Amino acid sequence: MSDFAARARAAAAPMRALFPPTPLLRNDYLSQKFGADIWLKREDLSPVRSYKIRGAFNAMRKQLDRAPEGRDFVCASAGNHAQGVAFACRHFGVQGTIFMPVTTPQQKIMKTRAFGGAQVTIELTGDTFDQALAAAQSFCAERNAHFLSPFDDEDVIEGQASVAVEMLDQIGHAPDMVVLPVGGGGLSAGMTAYLAQEAPGCSLRYVEPAGGASLLAALLANGPVTLPRIDSFVDGASVARLGARTFARLANVEPDHVLIAPENRICITMLDLLNVEGLVLEPAGALSIDVLEVLRPQIAGKTVVCVASGGNFDFERLPEVKERAMRFAGTKKYLLLRLPQRPGALRDFLSILGPEDDIARFEYLKKTARNFGTVLLGIETTNPDNFTGLFARLDTAGFAFSDITEDEIMANFVI
Repeated sequence: MSDFAARARAAAAPMRALFPPTPLLRNDYLSQKFGADIWLKREDLSPVRSYKIRGAFNAMRKQLDRAPEGRDFVCASAGNHAQGVAFACRHFGVQGTIFMPVTTPQQKIMKTRAFGGAQVTIELTGDTFDQALAAAQSFCAERNAHFLSPFDDEDVIEGQASVAVEMLDQIGHAPDMVVLPVGGGGLSAGMTAYLAQEAPGCSLRYVEPAGGASLLAALLANGPVTLPRIDSFVDGASVARLGARTFARLANVEPDHVLIAPENRICITMLDLLNVEGLVLEPAGALSIDVLEVLRPQIAGKTVVCVASGGNFDFERLPEVKERAMRFAGTKKYLLLRLPQRPGALRDFLSILGPEDDIARFEYLKKTARNFGTVLLGIETTNPDNFTGLFARLDTAGFAFSDITEDEIMANFVI
């Protein structure tokens, strides 16, 4: 057994004091849908509902072995890493200070506090993760505490590799393909290193959200680069810069093995799993499953493992998920309609709607002393093809309109 594989197994063993191996479950629905043998590694069923507990636990354990007197730990996180660190702090009886942006949802703050109890102090600072990170690193230097990186740390990478250790033990053979979600690269780096040594015939695919494709950017640039902007919707995987240590283990990945998942399409996957399977996944947790349709020709008849990396989903976000899913499916659109200011104009417009068209939003900005007013319309329908007929009828009737559904700037203001 190679040195890294041995370290990964050594990291997995002590975790049994915290939790049993997360289940590896065959999913009949996905297997039938894609004509393959689809298995899900359910990291959403860990004590903190994500794999992040693994890296945090291993890094903390090894640091305490190296320096038993070093009992203070610091991290910056707005989500799963914070909860993993908090859980590990309570287990080891050490003090942890967790820096979170002021904008962090209360649900995540309360869960972190619940996992850590008296062992954890939460500091809310800054409006963004980067500001919270800077504060955490400054605090760490002042107190001579140990900083726990969410991904760019060899001990963390080693801990995350325990997912692969369990998976191979559970399935009993090397699967044909493993699909890995990618954020900062800790999970993908650890599993890649372990599988390369213990299951070299296993093919790997990597999935990033479209608004945070830091691995693909690093591969194309031959090194980590900072993305100019990210879309934080997939908050568990939207990372502006891949870690240097994680890139070192992923540098040989073929760029065409990195798949990009549009945020709105991920919402369709999340709703499908929720409605059909009763499976609650956060956006990052659904990444590996989302690309199965893209991989369909490659996985037919094969054994495929998808890592469901987390299930920390706040149901207050469900309306946004439904909205995004409908927009991607083409069954909801937003229009700016130029409506004549005359009696009967609204009735004329309503008569144009089809039997399956439903007005979900209507805002009329009436301008006095003008002949036309602007209406913001949200229209839902059952079939995206219905919009072709609706738009044709609007043109024939002389109604001027603009489809702003995919206009990102307008969407940020009005949708």
